[in-house]
Amino acid sequence: MTFKNQHKIINNLVLGKPTSYPIGYQDTLLQSLPRNLSRNVLNIQKNKLSFHGADIWTLYELSWLNKKGLPQVAIGQVIISADSQNFIESKSFKLYLNSFNQAIFADWDEVHHILQKDISNCAMGNVCIKLFKLSDLNDQKIGYFEGELLDEQDIIITDYNLNINYLACMNSNDKIVTETLISHLLKSNCMITNQPDWASIMIRYEGPRINRESLLSYLVSFRQHNEFHEQCIERIFSDLLRFCKPTALTVYARYTRRGGIDINPWRSNVTFLPNYLRLARQ
Repeated sequence: MTFKNQHKIINNLVLGKPTSYPIGYQDTLLQSLPRNLSRNVLNIQKNKLSFHGADIWTLYELSWLNKKGLPQVAIGQVIISADSQNFIESKSFKLYLNSFNQAIFADWDEVHHILQKDISNCAMGNVCIKLFKLSDLNDQKIGYFEGELLDEQDIIITDYNLNINYLACMNSNDKIVTETLISHLLKSNCMITNQPDWASIMIRYEGPRINRESLLSYLVSFRQHNEFHEQCIERIFSDLLRFCKPTALTVYARYTRRGGIDINPWRSNVTFLPNYLRLARQ
């Protein structure tokens, strides 16, 4: 994809532009971005992915009217496969969901069917959708990442611009380990609006022991980096695979919500079952 085509795609998004909120349901509000927008830069081949995974969206502001005009509220879970052609742009997703607010639907099954159809068509890939009544989640607990925390290291950090040299210059270590490392310090910025995106991240791997000071410095260096959630996680996965050479690797991030939506991408080259529970900051 040429730079000119990339600029045209991004320029056509509603993100970063004044918008009016729709009164009636409009499937055309959904906008997508091709995953190869960033994968080409990372040398991730479309037909030979080094990972599998998904983007897990939680929809906290989902409402519509039943046949009698009574508002219904739900929490939605949308899982979009990482091998889909596109990912969904989040502001367009919010506008699309808001178009349900004053729309009348026969029942919950109809809402589910419409969401399934529209999001699948936009993502051009496998999508799984679940709708929950609030009472379904009464006993849901706050989740957490299990692993060893990187964040309390006594180190000096002065670099807040993405720097892969922290990984490239990492001291080689022939000791093979299996461990899970976590950090709550991941922050990047929206590619277009420059608004901050906050996340906790879990890195599980088997391979040469990763230098923890270098890894934390690398993660913190995303602090002024502009890229979408899904792209950041694929970049971290690709960089770790390239420089640290683990035989098994999983990267899973849970971002704080914005506009009633949180996005939680994970990528792995082994069997992995993500924990769907929201974290304390979500």
